[in-house]
Amino acid sequence: MDAALTRLIWQRAMDCCEYCQMPQVADDASFEIDHVIARKHGGPTATNNSCLSCYYCNSFKGSDIGSLDPKTRKLTPLFNTRRHKWARHFLWQGAYLLGRTPVGRVTVALLRINDEYRVELRDGLIEEGAFPPR
Repeated sequence: MDAALTRLIWQRAMDCCEYCQMPQVADDASFEIDHVIARKHGGPTATNNSCLSCYYCNSFKGSDIGSLDPKTRKLTPLFNTRRHKWARHFLWQGAYLLGRTPVGRVTVALLRINDEYRVELRDGLIEEGAFPPR
């Protein structure tokens, strides 16, 4: 991936994970550029298929593009950072991220966004007034 594309992705995301909104400054692990649609599924390395992801979200997402909705048990696509509006699919309830739609629920579940460690980290950031960033 070229340096110009990398800079654009970081700037567009304002140094925050585009899935869980964790700011890079608050996370120990370096953030990564994610292919929204993995290359193995035909996704290109391009602006409209790339997003900034924390290591935690990206490690659980892997090359997945969908999963079973925990509520309906129907196969549902994951949140697409380039096509979907974040606020339509997600809602913060304190340090917990709620999925408002099947896409949101699938993404929260598959990426384990409400893992105990991550919730504790967000709780601390909320107390400091540093979360959510937007």
